[in-house]
Amino acid sequence: QVQLVESGGGLVQAGGSLRLSCTASGSISSIKTMDWFRRAPGKQRELVARITSFGTVNYADSVKGRFTIARGNAKNTVYLQMNSLKPEDTAVYYCHVLGWSDYWGQGTQVTVSS
Repeated sequence: QVQLVESGGGLVQAGGSLRLSCTASGSISSIKTMDWFRRAPGKQRELVARITSFGTVNYADSVKGRFTIARGNAKNTVYLQMNSLKPEDTAVYYCHVLGWSDYWGQGTQVTVSS
């Protein structure tokens, strides 16, 4: 089992920045990938960014050049640095971990005002 605790959401004006954090506990040695997903009102959940245990990263086209995913030194924390935020980035952001199974955080609201 892996437990995930997220933090860092909030309200920011367009052009601003936020950093999300997700800390995993439990069977962290089983973790293969750590991701951030988001679900905007009326839209399907989408993958925002992914980092593998090897450090390979992938981003949704809509956030490339603005968002950066990284893992902490202890490898049980993943960050999402979000810069140049736009109103369309408004969503609930979820941390997801693939280990022996799929694990999800509780979600954190990010609201970008125009």
